[in-house]
Amino acid sequence: MAITCTDLTFSYADRRVLSGVDLVVPPGARVGLVGENGSGKSTLLRLLAGADLPESGRVQVPADTGYYAQDSGLDLAADVATVLRDALAPLHDAVTRLEELAARLNDDESAASDYAALLEWATLHDAWDADRRAEVAAHRLGLAAIPGDRRVAQLSGGERSRLALAALLTRRPEAFLLDEPTNHLDDDGLDFLQAELAEQAGAVLVASHDRVFLDAVCTGIVDLDPSHFGTDGRGGRAFTGNYSDYLQAKRTSRRRWEEEFAAQQDELTELRVAARTGERDIAHDRPPRDNDKFIYGFKGQRVQATVSRRRRNAEQRIAALERERIPKPPAAMRFSGAFERQPIASVQLRDVRVPGRLRCERLDVTPGEQLLVTGANGSGKSTLLGVIAGRLSPAEGAVEVRAREIGLLAQEVGIEDPTRSPAQLYDAARPRTPLSSLGLLHPRDHGRPVGELSLGQQRRVELALLLARQPDLLLLDEPTNHLSLALVDELEEALLASPVTVVVASHDRWIRRRWKGVQLALDPPASTRSAPRAEGQTRRA
Repeated sequence: MAITCTDLTFSYADRRVLSGVDLVVPPGARVGLVGENGSGKSTLLRLLAGADLPESGRVQVPADTGYYAQDSGLDLAADVATVLRDALAPLHDAVTRLEELAARLNDDESAASDYAALLEWATLHDAWDADRRAEVAAHRLGLAAIPGDRRVAQLSGGERSRLALAALLTRRPEAFLLDEPTNHLDDDGLDFLQAELAEQAGAVLVASHDRVFLDAVCTGIVDLDPSHFGTDGRGGRAFTGNYSDYLQAKRTSRRRWEEEFAAQQDELTELRVAARTGERDIAHDRPPRDNDKFIYGFKGQRVQATVSRRRRNAEQRIAALERERIPKPPAAMRFSGAFERQPIASVQLRDVRVPGRLRCERLDVTPGEQLLVTGANGSGKSTLLGVIAGRLSPAEGAVEVRAREIGLLAQEVGIEDPTRSPAQLYDAARPRTPLSSLGLLHPRDHGRPVGELSLGQQRRVELALLLARQPDLLLLDEPTNHLSLALVDELEEALLASPVTVVVASHDRWIRRRWKGVQLALDPPASTRSAPRAEGQTRRA
């Protein structure tokens, strides 16, 4: 059964988020959902999952649809073993019920139809292999070392997300609704997720900022950003193909939109000039000569008729163009923030150890250097940034940080007072430049309470507050999480052009492939093998 919605409309307070959305994801299709922060990706997934009700429109999804939310949606009071056991329960029950029905087949004719239907369901969900899949998922998603009796409330945000994903993939529902499932996954986890989704026979709709993931997994893209000609060139949102193909199609569609808008504006300008044309503009402005009054009057009437005809034709054409007016292409959201301080910040670590979390023998970051920190989940990327920022004290080792102002963007979105607006928070930081100049938020969102904004928009607010402080040492923990794809590209370019010292911790494969600065690969702290500095542009710690 397909995932479908027809003419779906939804608003938050007085703001329309989705308007007339039509969508069909047939079984076997894997469709990526993209768009600017606040375009309604998470809202659409919630509506399809039944977590919210639309103002109007119709939703139809399979009864057995699995929904993965950005906040995991897990019961904080449950323990890890219970979460996985609950995911496996329907599969175990199906196998048990099949055995009971099989024993009755010779004596009870009605058992045959029940057995056939349940066998089809169990086969679709691969119920007999569920326990093995659960073990594999726990291992590949970095959960194997977590005790089963640990409460969900005691897990980190990343651990909760991976636990929810493991439970969902183990259950193998008939259809998937996934909201940013690649957050908090390392390379092995990403490879596992991609392989699992590629094997699903049902419909998959996934919102993701991971460009490599979208390229590898998706058979189609749905773009929620407004576009006059649409992604398909005919006003539609859907595009058949992978992410790279979609990007090229979107650029072509945007260029066509801009060109045709400009051409229409030029034509309107010419027509308005023609509509204002008077007799003098037709050159009938000389006085009559002697014995020429009759001819002069006759020509004057012809001039007046010509002027009237031209005005009438111009006005009719203007009216037609106004009825079919091409809307002005909206300005793309851009990261135009700049860091003004000169590069004087530096970092030096020697034999630093945070038990169970980080082992770093040597790290030197020179003024103005851009360093990318990579490594598997649990290797200590976030811990390293916390140590550099002074928020964590290592059990061993020496840390020397020289900086006038340190700016840390944490991995999890966390704004202390969600009742205040972005403008209030930004102005309180006494910035050098206005919020509007950064290009991070649409002006309509400057006065809204932060708590009403999407996670991606809140991430933009955090970036704005960071820029307001003008740090000369910038620490970014998974900065691409929750950000739109267009803004991620802008942010990467701005960081590489920044004069300040930058340390970025990221699992983003697209970033790693394009990073031109130095990279530091962290090993898990439990590893005992030596970790000398590598040659070239990559270091290991």
